[in-house]
Amino acid sequence: MPASIHPTAIVGSEVALADDVVVGPFCTLSGKVSLGQGVRLISHVAIEGPVDIGPRTTLYPGCAIGFPGQDFKFKMGDPTAGVVVGADCILREHVTIHAATKTDKPTRVGDKVLMMVASHAGHDATIGNGCILANSAMLGGHSLLQDNVILSGNAAVHQFVRVGRMAFITGNVGVSMDVPPFCVVAERNCIATINLVGLRRSGVARDQITLVRRAFWHVFRRSLTRPEMLAELHARGKDCPLVLEQARFVETATRPIAHGRVGASADEEMA
Repeated sequence: MPASIHPTAIVGSEVALADDVVVGPFCTLSGKVSLGQGVRLISHVAIEGPVDIGPRTTLYPGCAIGFPGQDFKFKMGDPTAGVVVGADCILREHVTIHAATKTDKPTRVGDKVLMMVASHAGHDATIGNGCILANSAMLGGHSLLQDNVILSGNAAVHQFVRVGRMAFITGNVGVSMDVPPFCVVAERNCIATINLVGLRRSGVARDQITLVRRAFWHVFRRSLTRPEMLAELHARGKDCPLVLEQARFVETATRPIAHGRVGASADEEMA
């Protein structure tokens, strides 16, 4: 089927619409905008190109995609790589995704991402595949969520911070330090535990989960220097690819690493 455009929508001359696209009432699309097959803009969606949205993604009323980042140095009309949104995403009401401040790398949202009401991705941010941002979750500029990260309501990620794969940040919590993969942050910059529910749901074997738990207790809940932390993770990673993934995450960090509370009681600590 050809694209369907509501009479009240404004669609610029540079916009490219694939088959089955639905542009609902009062949407405004300007600049180089490309909508993949089956994309649906329900109503009152505003998109400023360059923006590329993948197949079967749905945008709910009030979404604003591709406008300049909240940065005094960046003005409307400045060159930008824009925004790329993947396939099968759901962007709920009033989601905002700002354009990149550079010309070589867009602000990027992966495939099968759910951004709930009023969640925000700042300029130059990257969201991996399968991530969930609950209501009013916020990503600062240049931040990174690896695959399958979950941010609960009102969670906030500081600019340039990385959140590792399958990490979980609870509601009303902010992080200004890198969060290693598979960890749960329950208060500012403090890891509470590992994401047992996420690991189990993803089919990770029980023995591998146990090794991740041991690494958490012996690495992230001790006062270790960065070299000591890496040595311990690499040693434990010989038997566990997930721990080795944590080691590589720490190895590539340019910011401090979030850690657990030091000094757990002996009956809490795992052997």
